[in-house]
Amino acid sequence: MATISVSAKRKTDFRRAFIPYLYLLPAFVVLGVITFYPLIYQVIISFTDFQTKDLLLGLNSPKLKFIGLQNYKDIIFGGLPVQNFEFLRVLVYNFWWAITNVILHVPAGVLIATLMNTKGIWFKKIYRAIYVLPVVIPPIVVGTVWRNIFDEQYGAMNQALTWIGQLFGSTNVVHLRWLAEYLPPISWLLPTGGLPLAYYAMMIANFWLGWPFMVLVATGALQSIPRELYEAAEIDGASKSYQFWHVTVPLLKPAMIPAAMYGFTLSFNLFNFVYFMTGGGPSRMTEILVTFAYDLVRNLRLFGAAGAFSVIIFFVVVAIFLLTNRLTRATESYAES
Repeated sequence: MATISVSAKRKTDFRRAFIPYLYLLPAFVVLGVITFYPLIYQVIISFTDFQTKDLLLGLNSPKLKFIGLQNYKDIIFGGLPVQNFEFLRVLVYNFWWAITNVILHVPAGVLIATLMNTKGIWFKKIYRAIYVLPVVIPPIVVGTVWRNIFDEQYGAMNQALTWIGQLFGSTNVVHLRWLAEYLPPISWLLPTGGLPLAYYAMMIANFWLGWPFMVLVATGALQSIPRELYEAAEIDGASKSYQFWHVTVPLLKPAMIPAAMYGFTLSFNLFNFVYFMTGGGPSRMTEILVTFAYDLVRNLRLFGAAGAFSVIIFFVVVAIFLLTNRLTRATESYAES
């Protein structure tokens, strides 16, 4: 009897341990088909000369050649048949683009959220509904609209600058070539060279797109701060600025640091916005890594090189995440810190 009861207990324990994995099996199958299989396939073709000739038969194509690390060497050392491409320049620009966006979005989000959290402001709900709009509008729409705003002939930005000039007595009509000017206004900004006007136009447009998310995160964090802390600080004679820097900011860090990391990753891989606003122009000066990888497939049909480029992007993003997570300890719990 004892042997039978032990055997039955083992079967019951096995079923309890197995059932959760059975429920997860459909999700694993779907992920395997739409995520893991393409990733593995992409890594494999990155070591080949996979092109249009191999699309029909895929890895079974008799014309497909294994070339080892040649695609990676061509990308890093400039061996691709592409004009105006330097991997180091694109990588440095991509980092700069992501960092400068985060530097602008996070402080603006915290500042606006703090102002909206102040007592006595009218129509708070209306303001919050308005600044949520950029978050829900697709980046593809935002990029197209802002491209028209910065149009050289009929764009609203040049018209606004012309109107401002008229207020100061100028009669000149502004025709800045925001998205087509090659000469950078600041030639020494980066070690790899200056940035065109298109970069500043993209910064303005992406600022409009990015700060509302930071406001949402900061607002949620602000509303979780106990009011008693501010009351205690006021009793001790702390000024409003002292309360902000020594009460508000430290308690916002656990929420804003992960949000900043997310914003950096999002800006680093912001394909839709960059592609539809500038297309990487002028002369690939605003190209980021993901748009160039797409260009290798869409225009040059170099699928193997694009696969290698995507693998490089993956390791770059993973290295950024691990480094920033190590420095900021963003994923640690309070008990671990």
